This record gives sequence, C-alpha cells and structure tokens, in this order.
Amino acid sequence: MYDRLIFDPDWLVPEQVQVAGQAVHYYAAREIQYVQHPVASIQVLNVFVPAAYLHDGSVNGYQRTTAPILMPNTVGGYMPGPADDPQRTAWPTNATTIQQALKRGYVVVAAGIRGRTTLDESGQRVGQAPAFIVDMKAAIRYVKYNQNRLPGDTDRIITNGTSAGGATSALAGTSGNSAYFETALTALGAAPTTDDIFAVSAYCPIHNLEHADMAYEWQFNGINDWHRYQPVAGTAVNGRPQFEPVSGVLDSEAQALSATLKRQFRDYLNHLGLKATDGTTLTVTAAGTGPFREVVRHLLMASAQNALDQGTDIHKYAGFTVTDGQVTELDLTAYLKSLTRMKAVPAFDQLDLDSPENNLFGDALVLGKHFTALSQARSTVTAQLADDDLVKAVNPISYLLTQQAQVAKHWRIRHGAADRDTSFAIPIILATMLKNQGYDVDFALPWDIPHSGDYDLGELFAWIDHLCQ
Repeated sequence: MYDRLIFDPDWLVPEQVQVAGQAVHYYAAREIQYVQHPVASIQVLNVFVPAAYLHDGSVNGYQRTTAPILMPNTVGGYMPGPADDPQRTAWPTNATTIQQALKRGYVVVAAGIRGRTTLDESGQRVGQAPAFIVDMKAAIRYVKYNQNRLPGDTDRIITNGTSAGGATSALAGTSGNSAYFETALTALGAAPTTDDIFAVSAYCPIHNLEHADMAYEWQFNGINDWHRYQPVAGTAVNGRPQFEPVSGVLDSEAQALSATLKRQFRDYLNHLGLKATDGTTLTVTAAGTGPFREVVRHLLMASAQNALDQGTDIHKYAGFTVTDGQVTELDLTAYLKSLTRMKAVPAFDQLDLDSPENNLFGDALVLGKHFTALSQARSTVTAQLADDDLVKAVNPISYLLTQQAQVAKHWRIRHGAADRDTSFAIPIILATMLKNQGYDVDFALPWDIPHSGDYDLGELFAWIDHLCQ
C-alpha cells in the first residue's frame, strides 16, 4: 500500500562539491515524493549521503548506520521552503550548511515544505497553516519509514531552521506524534510511522504568535519610532527580494494599544510559572520589571562579555558599564533604545490583516485572519478569527503546557542580541519551559547578530557531535 514511499538506494548518484578548496564527495537522490497524495509540487525531498558510507567507510567517527540525519528547511516568513541542495544557488538556500554537514559526516535530508502562498494545480491555496508542519512531519515519517534503506541513524534526526523555519524546527520538536495532525497526514498519504525527533536546532524562531504582540510591547513599550527594511516588489535578484528602508512613529492610539498589550503580557507570563535555575519564579510587574526582565538583562550581559573577551567594542550599543574588563551593569532600556524598534503595533496580528502571520492563518477562501482576540476586536477591516485549536496547534509552547506529545530531548536555540523581529521573551520562554521540564537546552543571545541563522556552523556541529558520537 505504501510502495511509493520506499526509498531505493539505487537512486543515489555520486557528486562532489568544493568546500574551502577541498572536494567533498557525496551521493545525491533528488525530487523524491515523500507523501502518496501530494497536493503541491514542492512536496518532495532531497537526500545527500557522504560518499564513504556507500563504500563501508567512516567520516568523523560515523558510519552508514550511525551518522546523524540533519533535516534543514528553507522556510522563511512562513513562505514556501523549497527542498535545499548543496549545489543550489537560488534564494532561499542554506547550501553552505549542507556542504559543511556532509563534510562533517552527516546524512542530510532536505524537504520542500508548503508555505502560505502555495497553490495547487487549480490555483487554490493549499499552503496556509498547518501545512508547513504537516509537511515537515510527513518528511520525518518518510525518513523513519525507510530505516535501514536510507543511510543514517533514524534515532538521531535533528531539525534545523531559521525564523519561521526555526519555528518549524521547534514545532517538530515539541509536537512529536500529536494526534491533531493525524487527519491531515493521512489525507496526504504520509508514511505510517512516528514523527518525533531526537534534537532541535532553532535560530530566532518566530513562534508563539498569539502572544508575540504582547511580548513585543513588553520589550519596546515607550519606544515610539520604528525602523526597518521591507521588500521592494519586482526587484528580486536570483530569487532574493531587495529591500528599502522605511520608518514611522507610533501615534497616540498605537501607544495606548502598546500599553494594553504590555499589560496582557504580564498576565500571560506570570501565569506560566516559569522558574529560574535557583528556583525563583520568573514574573514581571505591572511596570514590566521583575525577575523575568532580569533574566533578559543578564543574558545580554553574558553576550556582551563574550564579545568583549574577543576584543569587540560593545559600546556600539548603549547601556553597558564595563569595569576592569568585566561587564558589570546594563541599563536595558538604554540598550533597547539604541537597538531600536522594528515593528509598529501590533507587531504580528496587524489590524489591517497585512502581516505574513495573518496570511498564514487564512485558508482556501480567506486570504488572512486574525489570531488574537484583541486584534479581532479592533480590526480595521472585515475579518475572521482563526480557529483557536489551529492557532494553538502551531505553537510549540502549547505541547509543553499540555504534555500531550513527544518532545525532543535536546535543544539548541539561538536568538541574536540585535534581533528585533520578535521579543527576546519569546525564545527565552521556550528555552526556560523546556529546561523546567527536564530537557537538555543550549540557549544564547549571540552578540550583535540580527535576524538570521546558520552563522555558527562550527559550534552547531560540535553540539551535534557531542550528542551523537
């Protein structure tokens, strides 16, 4: 019944790529359909295997049956993420990541994933939520279904992604074998197996969307001018959009809404009952201060100290006090002002339904929907509210609260200290909740890093080797 989903090792053909002037030899199999009943052409995956494994050899201490399986995605902005390739040059791609992973001895399986603009052959939208995670799960199931046929250790699957792709990676890590997605997976004809994974690498994951507006205003409330770059229509180069600067100032109505959202965040955060390593309950006060804010401050101080130790002038940003080579204090408000606000209010569930996230929660008939009660109540357009169960289902935090899915044991989460796309609170909540529940978490705010990923592959791969060797 599932013969179409059987991987044939004969599909693998030899190739090579130059990495730092050195030839890396591997075998590749491309455009493999990972579900029996695809609804869009993007639902294929590519497989890349270090050449040594097809000749009884080893790489970096790994063999054919013990090598980790890295599953990177190219999702960004909840747009379609095409199956990646070490030879790919068109945007979006993380070809360098795949090249380096193959050199390190990892098997790489890169799946194409539907996004909010994906259309089927008839022109109907088929890529809005929860399509992105359904496809990720289906690809994971394909890999597991082909245990022993596909090189690599299916008990050592590690996902990797950035931004919405980081959210995809994180959601795969918290929602393993969730019953919510079973109907959609069955309709696609996904392989009849499990979709839980071993480990997660997530860069700046744009997730917890129904609380992201609150968190953004908790962080930036009182900073009323905003600055960002936005895509310029029709100017893409090699598939990559070109950007232009835009800016604005929050009017009195937006400032009042910011204060309301900030208060909502206090209620949300305090309800979570997060704990610091010393047992302190992480809360915020009505003014936005408190132990949770102190966690953010100390993480940024640690990031600055690391940069200072490497000879970096950290005074590019305001607020830091340095005494005898040690970062001894941080005025977080001053730092945030120098960092600057990127988004207006609300940052994600925009009142005019003009955000990527509004589009994400649309469907075949409706281009976009609100996903928070506040934005629905204040909407400036005629709009629907997304189904609450769907909104929760695509939030990695939901599964940690209900504990009704299998969660990956190991996590590496990075959010740049200069990243303004979402609040620092959003990844910190995820990392803290995972730690509180006993999972292995490596979390940091790397210094002066904006919204981006895969900038520290040596450290990422060292983390993977530590887990798998």
